[in-house]
Amino acid sequence: MLKGKIAIVTGAGRGIGRAIAEELASAGADLALCDVKAEWLNETAEAVRAKGRKAVCIAADVCKAAEVEAAVDTVIKEFGSVDILINNAGITRDTLLIRMSEEDWDAVIGVNLKGTFLFTKAVARPMMKKRSGVIVNMASIIGLIGNAGQCNYAASKAGVIALTKSTAKELAGRGIRVNAVAPG
Repeated sequence: MLKGKIAIVTGAGRGIGRAIAEELASAGADLALCDVKAEWLNETAEAVRAKGRKAVCIAADVCKAAEVEAAVDTVIKEFGSVDILINNAGITRDTLLIRMSEEDWDAVIGVNLKGTFLFTKAVARPMMKKRSGVIVNMASIIGLIGNAGQCNYAASKAGVIALTKSTAKELAGRGIRVNAVAPG
C-alpha cells in the first residue's frame, strides 16, 4: 500500500510515534525516525528493519528551525523525497495555571505547536515541487474543550488544530493533504 513511500515520524522513539512508524513500515513505507535523542530511536529502527523496510534515525529538536531543516535535508539526501510527515512529537507539563512556570508554558507550546509548524514548513516545499504529499498532525480533544491543569497543552493543541485547517487550505491546491487526528 505504501511501497516506495518515504515517511518522517517525529517523536518516533516511543509510544504513539513508535506504533505509527511500525504500522507505516508494515504498509511498505521506508522511515525517517526523528526524536530529540538518537538513542531513543534504536528500538523503533530495529522494529522497522525487521519488517524489511529502511530506517534512518535523526536526532532533532523540533523547536529549533535549523535542526528541523537539517533533518528534512537529510531525508531528501538519503531517500530522494518525502511523501508523508507525521507530526507526532509532543509533551505535557501539567499543572494549574497559577503554579505554571513560563518555562513549562514555553516548552509545551514549543514542542507541540512550534515543532508542528517548523516540520510542516520544512516539508512543504519539497512536497509542493512534486505536487503530492500527506501531513498528519497529532491533535487532542483537549484543544477543543480545554482541561483544568492543562492550559499550556490545551492552547498548543488548539493551535495545532487551527494550523492544520489553515495549512490544509493553503496546500490543497498543490496536491498535499493536511489532516489532524486526536488519539484516545
